[in-house]
Amino acid sequence: MHLGNSIICPVTGIPMLAAMGIAAVYAFKKAKNDFKKESILPAIILTSFVFCLQMINFTIPQTGSSGHVIGAMLLAILLGPYLGFLSMCLILLVQAVFFADGGLMALGCNIFNMGFLACFIVYPFIYKPLSKNKFLASTLACAIALEIGAFAVCAEAYLSGSITSNAAYFLGLMQSIHLPIGIIEGIITSFIVISAVKTNFSKTFLYSISGVSLVLASIISQYASSKPDGLEWSLIKISDSFIAQTQGSLYMFLEALQAKISILSQVTSVAGNIIGLVVIAALSGLVYKLLLLKPVKVYDK
Repeated sequence: MHLGNSIICPVTGIPMLAAMGIAAVYAFKKAKNDFKKESILPAIILTSFVFCLQMINFTIPQTGSSGHVIGAMLLAILLGPYLGFLSMCLILLVQAVFFADGGLMALGCNIFNMGFLACFIVYPFIYKPLSKNKFLASTLACAIALEIGAFAVCAEAYLSGSITSNAAYFLGLMQSIHLPIGIIEGIITSFIVISAVKTNFSKTFLYSISGVSLVLASIISQYASSKPDGLEWSLIKISDSFIAQTQGSLYMFLEALQAKISILSQVTSVAGNIIGLVVIAALSGLVYKLLLLKPVKVYDK
């Protein structure tokens, strides 16, 4: 569901980036209120885990398409919506900057579609009321998060002028293909959430998640499906009516900039994945440590 630069125009992309910047600052301040030192390691491990989960595309049978876990609901459930949202911001930033996965112009839209909606809409209004039943709550929440995220993609593409004549058909394609992806993500999420609750976030659970992250990045990622993901599949279906937003100096600048800085997209997949895992762990660790800093009180005579 990562939108590229050619789908989003500046009129849509820039305001969304500004709005998500404000949302990130708000989430940082809220997360700071009750964040503790002992929360740093679990937060790093889970953020890195979701980063690795997104590397694994699985085939959707009978469709010619594939999907991958988004992970925002998992982070919101286990870390809380504010810290979960910050983690998703970091994941999507690293993907866009170092892997060119998602356009810089579309970064704000991607954060909104894959992070904001899950953490601040679906988590409080869908997951929380049903949270006594972890399986039902997780599965339903993930499915709904994918569906409204897919709807947001269609709205942003329409507002950007990249999809207009076949907007209704595109919406139908996006909703239908992301429903099974959301259900599969929900089942995976429920299994991890139940395991975390049963083990009370034990060191064994955290070390197991760390081990799985390494296996995902170094081994399983090599066997990920090469079929187009849900967004790419939908765009292929309406390729005749897609209007790429590739005009203007800002687009040219961002494309050139992303080509230069996305250094991990130019190395072998395993090496890039491992380096990316180290980068996301280090960056998230830095941000989480900043949450512990308290404002300095100035003595006023």
